[in-house]
Amino acid sequence: MADYPLETLRHSAAHLMAAAVKSLFGNVRFDIGPAIEEGFYYDFDMEHRLVPEDLKRIEKAMQKLAARRLPFERQEVSRAEAEALFRAEGQTYKLERLADVPAGEAVTLYRCGEFTDLCRGPHVEHSGHVKAVKLLSIAGSYYRGDEHNPMLQRVYGTAFPSQEELDAYIQRLEEAKRRDHRRIGKELDLFSISEVVGPGLICWHPKGARIRHLIESFWREEHYANGYELLYTPHIGRAELWQASGHLDFYRDSMYAPMDIEDTPYYVKPMNCPFHIEIYKSSSRSYRDLPLRWAELGTVYRYEKSGVLHGLMRVRGFTQDDAHIICTPEQIEDEIATVLRFSLAMWKAFGFAEIKAYLATRPEKAVGDPERWETALASLRKAIEREGLDCQVDEGGGAFYGPKIDLKIRDAIGRQWQTTTIQFDFNEPERFDMTYVAADGARHRPYMVHRALLGSLERFFGILTEHYAGAFPLWLSPEQVRILPVGENFLELARRIADDLKQRHIRAMVDTQSDTIGAKIRRAQHERIPYMLVVGAREQESGQVSVRSRGEGELGAWSVAAFADRLSEEIAGRKP
Repeated sequence: MADYPLETLRHSAAHLMAAAVKSLFGNVRFDIGPAIEEGFYYDFDMEHRLVPEDLKRIEKAMQKLAARRLPFERQEVSRAEAEALFRAEGQTYKLERLADVPAGEAVTLYRCGEFTDLCRGPHVEHSGHVKAVKLLSIAGSYYRGDEHNPMLQRVYGTAFPSQEELDAYIQRLEEAKRRDHRRIGKELDLFSISEVVGPGLICWHPKGARIRHLIESFWREEHYANGYELLYTPHIGRAELWQASGHLDFYRDSMYAPMDIEDTPYYVKPMNCPFHIEIYKSSSRSYRDLPLRWAELGTVYRYEKSGVLHGLMRVRGFTQDDAHIICTPEQIEDEIATVLRFSLAMWKAFGFAEIKAYLATRPEKAVGDPERWETALASLRKAIEREGLDCQVDEGGGAFYGPKIDLKIRDAIGRQWQTTTIQFDFNEPERFDMTYVAADGARHRPYMVHRALLGSLERFFGILTEHYAGAFPLWLSPEQVRILPVGENFLELARRIADDLKQRHIRAMVDTQSDTIGAKIRRAQHERIPYMLVVGAREQESGQVSVRSRGEGELGAWSVAAFADRLSEEIAGRKP
């Protein structure tokens, strides 16, 4: 079998799926069916409402078409010929997509059996190459992503060169379901989302809030240690602030409707940067004051359509791990290298070791002096090289206002998550007329870098929960020790031990339920408690406790002091 790029194989699988849907359901109007990061999809408009049971039927039809080894035939036709074909078949979406093809560009069709698609290709030679396929789910999708357009039915699937690779992927999907932060969040009572409060707005429960507090405390300590000062800014700002920043021109659709305060419109903030700039401008700045490193755990609000909300990963209100670095051009290279090193250290502290950098360069439409862009890009490249990071260049992928580094981490089951962003901004310093007095006595424009290490606390918490499947490291666990008395006679002893541990800043609780010791152990295991201490007559006599570890099992008898020393050392070391 020929080796084809995975994208080509999956694109061909999307066409084969469309051919199978046509053979099963007859009158179908087709939109598009691209390959995506982990598979493919196709959007259909038809009377039959697809249900999960239909996926098996479509898969079987695909297998039959694959067995026929139908060629993927490329045809280059005139625009008039393509229009005539799609009009005759009633393919209105294809006619609209055809209109998007620029005048003078070749119109290409691909035929596989009875199905013909408007497509640039490429494809595999014949349908026999598409064997290891799995259809995964059905979803609704507005035509062209516009909620005013018809709702289409989208079928997602994936394809691999071999059945072994497909089986491994399906196994990873099952593991991902087991680790789903929404399920674990409910199971461990960490957070909730209430329809009464509103979709996309998170209510943190005591255990989740404890973990969040630990994350935030570590974040603050590390920022102070790395030369940052912390800021607090309002949740709302006058409309003129957002007009000056450009958000009302470019970002209005993601902002909530304004409120009137004394006949003046105010908006809840979608970002923190204009407030930080106003703090910068509150006094005259000299080159001697720079660099300034200002950070904030700032809660922002952005309008997201209900269809894209997803647990903690996509929300409407979130706390951004935000910072801005304001410096001179001469300082920028060292500042970028320092922030990148800081970011890597933070991720490793949370147990993520596999990290890849993506360098996004100048797009066609960009603001700022091209020479500044080159200086900024050179600083980003050198920082990546200094840290020896695996890097991929995203040509033209920078924002219009500056180049950036994005970091992606890989979690325990191999998924990549986009997290840290280090983003130059040549736009807002101009819009807000930011200056500093240089050594020559003249006013110059500073460099400004937007920087988020963890991204948002909500999304980071979701990633962390799935990475550890709810079994958080000891230093982050809301309950570090569960003390299990074997009967009510030993409750007082258990409470004294808990108090001793709390005096050592170890989070300990007593299971006071009148269950068997086996039931108590199972409950603690289900709740992912790192350590369990069993206390009964033997322990009372010996003055020791029986220690059971979440990861290591039975550890034998320990004195409370020795056990507390072990935990204190493990907590201080922040072991993953």
